[in-house]
Amino acid sequence: MSGWSVNDHKNYTNPPASGQKRPRNETGNKVIVVLGAQWGDEGKGKVVDLLATESDMVCRCQGGNNAGHTVVVDGQSYDFHLLPSGIINAKCISVIGNGVVIHLPGLFEEGEKNEKKGLKGWEKRLVISDRAHIVFDFHQEVDGMLEAQRQAQEGKSIGTTKKGIGPTYTSKASRTGLRVCDLLADFKEFSVRFKNLAQQYQSMYPGLKVDTDSQLKKLKEYAEKLRPMVRDGVHFMYEALHGPPKKILAEGANAALLDIDFGTYPFVTSSNCTVGGVCTGLGIPPANIGDVYGVSKAYTTRVGIGAFPTEQLNQIGELLQTRGHEVGVTTGRKRRCGWLDLVILRYAHMINGFTAIALTKLDILDVLDEIKVGVAYKLNGKRIPHFPSNMDVLNKVEVEYETFPGWKTDTSAARKWADLPPKAQNYIRFVENQISVPIKWVGVGPARECMIQLF
Repeated sequence: MSGWSVNDHKNYTNPPASGQKRPRNETGNKVIVVLGAQWGDEGKGKVVDLLATESDMVCRCQGGNNAGHTVVVDGQSYDFHLLPSGIINAKCISVIGNGVVIHLPGLFEEGEKNEKKGLKGWEKRLVISDRAHIVFDFHQEVDGMLEAQRQAQEGKSIGTTKKGIGPTYTSKASRTGLRVCDLLADFKEFSVRFKNLAQQYQSMYPGLKVDTDSQLKKLKEYAEKLRPMVRDGVHFMYEALHGPPKKILAEGANAALLDIDFGTYPFVTSSNCTVGGVCTGLGIPPANIGDVYGVSKAYTTRVGIGAFPTEQLNQIGELLQTRGHEVGVTTGRKRRCGWLDLVILRYAHMINGFTAIALTKLDILDVLDEIKVGVAYKLNGKRIPHFPSNMDVLNKVEVEYETFPGWKTDTSAARKWADLPPKAQNYIRFVENQISVPIKWVGVGPARECMIQLF
């Protein structure tokens, strides 16, 4: 028997109030999450931008400058790759979490480029987690070499953006990576580890040239520019969640079908771009995740290669491509286009648990006589209840479509639900019912005011 009385136990679990005691069940502020529900390029930047206008914090939690978000404010178009889209809002703190991989030249270049367009004081609003891994120039070179090698061996590449993201996550997983906290600590020690990492890469890739001295000189300069922005990310997020009420937003990069675990592997990115990545990429508990908004286009696009069941290799596909200006923000590649695929959206919802959906670029469908929606996949004539994990299987599925009459009306001036033609309303309601997630926004153009809010 321990020498503890019942009262001792009570006092131990409920210590006497010193100052104000926090109620035990309070989880703190919630983080609103915006995630891509297809293969990326869904218009997440727009939704984030809409929400960021009233947010106190906007956070990136995974990926790197392989993402590309375009935000249009007052007719000025800003392109963000590494900076959270909330950086436009002067009252908002932007956070780059530990799950993000950071190419320092890319970060400062992006800041300066947007500064020329009128973005002011971004360095003062940016917080970077000290646990984020660093993308070095040789990671980027290796990315290109690996892609060339895949092309030579299999006749197909995976369509990487060659931004060094995959190789950096590889270094992270093989415990040889270097983090922001290493760069800001003892620079001598950092230099030794940097040289070792570079050597390791050169032994694996004999064609790789690395000028370590000039690289280290640059890195030392970046270290000083970076220092004022760096915080312990875990402590910073905890304080934000448990301090005064705040609106906190997490901006997903890439999308569900590019997720390293749940995407169309191997044609995927190298991080988790589903909801779990928010917790691990920022260091926050699941209890602090609030609404999860999925973003989907009113049709489907994909950049690079990989299975794409509803792809239209015909005039419809070309029309969507030209009308939708479907060219990648980061790569400049033409995107492949096809009908909306609800099997994909349902699958993304299974993983992410969307509380609502933003359906973007509805206006691109304005000119079509009829519009199809993929509602199920069949294999050997039988419907399958899941989304195939194997690419060969996914390439073989037959899509079952539901066909709708087009509305043949310009929707780009619509600003509320009632402004949309009944046939467009019908299309939206059908999607909503099929995936069992309410649609909260409908996008009919590139600007902020083109997002119709339904509830």
